[in-house]
Order: sequence, then structure tokens, then C-alpha cells
Amino acid sequence: MRRAPAFWSTPPERPGLLARLLAPLGALYARATARRVARAPDWRAPVPVICVGNLTAGGAGKTPTVLAILEILSELRVEAHVLSRGHGGAASRGGPRRVDMRADTAAEVGDEPLLLAAFAPVWVCADRAAAAKSAVAAGAQALVMDDGFQNPGLAKDFSLVVVDAAAGFGNGLPIPAGPLRETVAAGLARADAVLLIGPPAARERTRARWPALEALPLHEGEVRAREIGIDWRGEKVLAFAGIARPEKFFATLRGLGADLVAAHAFPDHAPFEPKALRRLESEAAALGARMVTTEKDAVRLPADFRGKAMPLPVHLALEGGGTGLRSALETICSQGVKPEP
Repeated sequence: MRRAPAFWSTPPERPGLLARLLAPLGALYARATARRVARAPDWRAPVPVICVGNLTAGGAGKTPTVLAILEILSELRVEAHVLSRGHGGAASRGGPRRVDMRADTAAEVGDEPLLLAAFAPVWVCADRAAAAKSAVAAGAQALVMDDGFQNPGLAKDFSLVVVDAAAGFGNGLPIPAGPLRETVAAGLARADAVLLIGPPAARERTRARWPALEALPLHEGEVRAREIGIDWRGEKVLAFAGIARPEKFFATLRGLGADLVAAHAFPDHAPFEPKALRRLESEAAALGARMVTTEKDAVRLPADFRGKAMPLPVHLALEGGGTGLRSALETICSQGVKPEP
């Protein structure tokens, strides 16, 4: 994915000339999305389907959210399987495939599925209904969709819309005039709850700018680095990331006190070219810096390079210990197996 244009991030009340010129195309895009999501689902699974999605293009914190949900479901003793499109992996174009983290590569199944496979069974397929059928046949008691809020292929029992508090909904316009996959009103009308992720001040600003968020059950949290026994204060770091919003990763390192002597952003999900990795290694050596990357990027690194760059593990810290989200998930899962569709 290419970096989002700067005008997508302008305030809704001042979208700028280019956004206004592209607004008619954005309206067409939103109408096409509305027609697609209005279609009857291809299949309704006999077990709860929990969808983690967003309204904007790019990252909002869905992967840490999926991991947090998997942790809650594990505490509830519910065997959950993850459904993923497998963005960036060749396997997404074929039939349902269960990810084998010991044998598969990111080029085959995608980086996010490979990362998630360490925590739960993951099925990769562009056809969400087909993936769901395979997961249910393999014993899944609940299905967690990583993305797919705008995909009508599988009926959803609980849709959680994740919002990056720092970015909000950008200028409030649909693609290509803005970052939205659909209008805020249409998306929130189909959602069951919202999860607002970011520092407290950013969450407060987003709630004030988008009061419609308060109309739904609103959960909040912040993605934080895990304790790994390293004192980052003053540590020279060369950071690199190929995620939707690499600046969030760089800000996390700065927040830990690291001396970020270099920060390199790569395209989202893109493979790392050997030439680029050699340049990073040479630069880090010249600066006397430690190379640090994200967990999602680490799984895309060649095997012979992984020991040279440290992945920074993160987790979603939910406000109030996540009791509200846990209660919602417990209610959904307590309904048990549904009648065969």
C-alpha cells in the first residue's frame, strides 16, 4: 500500500481543493460499498463470528485488537480461529489454507496471518465463507475476522470498528477524496461497538470531533510496548517499518526514551529487498545503532537477517482492564452453537 496523501488528513471542515474536486468520485465509491455490503451473506456460521474492522484505508490497530480478543476468548475457554484475507500472500488467491507458522512464509500467507498464527489457528482465503467453513470443520467455537467489515461474504454476530484516535476519520470523505472506505454514518450504523485506540489526549479530541462515536458502546485503549527487559533510555536506534502508519511505531520508540537516530518507512506489506536491508545494516553500523522493527515486519525479513533486527513486541492495553469488551464477547459466546444454516 502506498502512503496516504497528505490532504486525507486535513480537518473535515477544511478538506482542501483537491479533496473537493475528488468528492464526486468519493461519493461513487461510497455508493458502491453500500451496494456491496447490502448483499445477503453467502453463509451464516453455526458459531459466533466476531469481526474486527475499520472505516478507513490503512492501519487502525486491528492486529493488536485481534490479539486482545483472542486473549479474552482464551480466558473464556472458547476455541477461536482467525479468518484473514492474507493480504500480500499468494495463498489468498486459492482455497482456504491453515497457516503453518513453522513452514509458511509471509510471501505465501501474508505477514499478519503469520504473526497471529502464534496465538490461534489462522485460515487464509479471500472467500471468507469458505475459510469459515474450514475453521468450523476443524473445531472452531468462535471465528474472529481480521478485517472484513465491508466484506458481505460471511454473516457477522458482532462487528467492532477500530478507530485510530490520532488519525480519526481524516477529512471525513470516501476514497479517493479521503481515507474512508464508506461514510462514517453508514459504517457506524452497521457496527455493534467502537474501539478507540491512542493516547488519552488524542482519544478526547476524536470523541469531540466525531460525536457519533458516542452513540455506540465505546471501548478505549492504547497500544503499548511490552516489557522485554531493555532500558531504552538513550539507546541509539535505527528504526524501520513497512506498516500503514509507521510514524506510530517511531513515536512508541521515542516514548520509551530511545534515541531515534534514523527512521525509515517502507510501503505497507511490501517485501524487503536485499539491497535495502544491506543499506540499513551499513547505516546502523555507521551510527552505532541497534536496528529495531515491528513484529509484523519481522516475519517478512529473510531468515538470515532476522537476528540482526530486534522486533518490538506491543500489546493493546484496554481501559478498565477491558471489562466492557469482555462482557460483550462473553454474551455473544454464551449463546452457544447456532442452528445449522
